[in-house]
Amino acid sequence: MKNKKIILFLLTVLMCINIHAQKPILFIGATAHLGNGKVIENSIISVSGEKFELIGNASTVRIDPTAFDTIYKIYGKHIYPGFIIPNITLGITEIGAVRATRDYREVGKFNPNVRSLIAYNTDSKISKTVLSNGIMIAQVTPRGGVISGQSSIMHLDGENWEDAKLKADDGIHLNWPKSFYSTGWWAEPGGMKKNKHYNEKVEEINTLFEKAFSYFKSNSAIDLKMESMKGLFSGEKTLYIHSNKANDMRDAIKFTKKYNIKNRVIVGAEDALKITTLLKNEKIPLILNRIHRLPSTQDRPIDYPFTQAKKLTDEGILFCLSYEGDMEAMGARNLPFTAGTTIAYGQEYEDAVKSISLNTAKILRIDNLVGSIEKDKQATFFISSGDALDMRSNNVEKAYINGKEVDLIDHQKLLYKKYKKN
Repeated sequence: MKNKKIILFLLTVLMCINIHAQKPILFIGATAHLGNGKVIENSIISVSGEKFELIGNASTVRIDPTAFDTIYKIYGKHIYPGFIIPNITLGITEIGAVRATRDYREVGKFNPNVRSLIAYNTDSKISKTVLSNGIMIAQVTPRGGVISGQSSIMHLDGENWEDAKLKADDGIHLNWPKSFYSTGWWAEPGGMKKNKHYNEKVEEINTLFEKAFSYFKSNSAIDLKMESMKGLFSGEKTLYIHSNKANDMRDAIKFTKKYNIKNRVIVGAEDALKITTLLKNEKIPLILNRIHRLPSTQDRPIDYPFTQAKKLTDEGILFCLSYEGDMEAMGARNLPFTAGTTIAYGQEYEDAVKSISLNTAKILRIDNLVGSIEKDKQATFFISSGDALDMRSNNVEKAYINGKEVDLIDHQKLLYKKYKKN
């Protein structure tokens, strides 16, 4: 028994020595889109362990080739930071028509204690497909009720939810009531109708927050729901307010000021261009609705969702892109192409990259770790032989999470190979 312990100890020491002795790896020649708005045409990037070490121009930087374990010459290709998708049900839903695979909604109206983290399924076939398009991090978000629960930020690769976790319980999601709602349905939309119960529903939210705020300032007996909300008032968590109409967003912002909630994000924000001054004064960022859709009202131009990103950029408002809506989990793979659509409607290329990388990281408060290719940040990135924002040329060849290469084989690729032979 004693000998076994000694052998185990020696093996552990040898493994540690091997890890520390491993030399950095080097990528040279690609066009590097750093995610912060900058681009290096002939880049040189090194990864040491889990982090970026050297980032520069290969034309001016001199290196010692013997200092690197592996050198990848990837001339003509593109390097991007791992894209981040917020407000998505990836990993907590699989087949929409099969109830047993939908684990994104809890019963009840107010569920701040519900955690998407522990429901996250690392074996999801959808997540692997999304990863193949360069989306490497997701804010896994519950749905339903007035307060849906707590989201968590996950890597789209890992043995289990603990392994995949990047940031646990980053915020609470509040579905703000609608003062007006659309009648009809998507095929035959009707007019707008006033919600007679709007004030009543707002008062319900106010009552809950009053109770939670009092709990925060007291030493009451443990209440799981109230305990989960304490982080909103201390600044540890973000309040994600799901709202689209201008008046509703104004009411929600006013509401948060009453309780001194500093970290606020508006999700949806279709009418954001109507309240740009308020958003800038309050320094509130936005997670926009999916771009590949029709406007929600008949009086708006057909290209309104496509042009909104450029207009918000010009206004200096921090925002990122999402993919919430019908079939969102399986459709999440199209996130880079929605960013590409904004380019066709005026957005600068590198600004489009920011809207699915560094901007998202800033809004989720993880920009010290990921979101851009910068020294000492986590080496989460991918290499594409073509333009990652163009579905015609995007082809992710290699991907790394925390400096570790991930397997890009997914269910769709396996099916393609299977039926190609026949």
